[in-house]
Amino acid sequence: MRRLLLALPFALLPLAVAHAAEEHDHEHGSLGAHEHGVGRLNAALDGQTLQLELESPAMNLVGFEHAAASDADKAKVAAVRAQLEKPQALFNLPKAAGCVVEKQELESPLFGDKPDADEDHDEGEHHHDHSEIHAHYQFTCATPDALKTLDLANIFTRFPATQKIQVQLIGPSGQQGVDVTAKAAALKF
Repeated sequence: MRRLLLALPFALLPLAVAHAAEEHDHEHGSLGAHEHGVGRLNAALDGQTLQLELESPAMNLVGFEHAAASDADKAKVAAVRAQLEKPQALFNLPKAAGCVVEKQELESPLFGDKPDADEDHDEGEHHHDHSEIHAHYQFTCATPDALKTLDLANIFTRFPATQKIQVQLIGPSGQQGVDVTAKAAALKF
């Protein structure tokens, strides 16, 4: 019986660790997905419609995650927003594809957007600022067959703090998941 009682804490340890991690994620808006230097891109080509959804910690794009208070910070946020508002240049889509932006949405607390309900914190609760920037683009492409590759080199060039982009791509040849870096910034549809 004594051995059982001594072994019990060790048997319950994985449950305690899992519960603590779950509590931490709940308190901090699921920080597991928020990793500086790493962005995420979901890309889907369906017929003539190309959807691109970029999610990145603000640190990768702006260089900070706090609310912009100084003029320099506000100028940096405005410059990044202006770059994100030009998705053809950002994603280097081939001109032969004839892709035109039909819809685009940019969201971030840095742009004055309210955080999602699940990211709200009680007053007085200790928390860290982990601002993200979400950009969603919908293109209509006149010649989708001309979209052979998706080139993300401009993202790495314009936002050098971005070291890796985790891409989920759905296209005519199926679905793929790949990590893209500045040295290998293009992937095939």
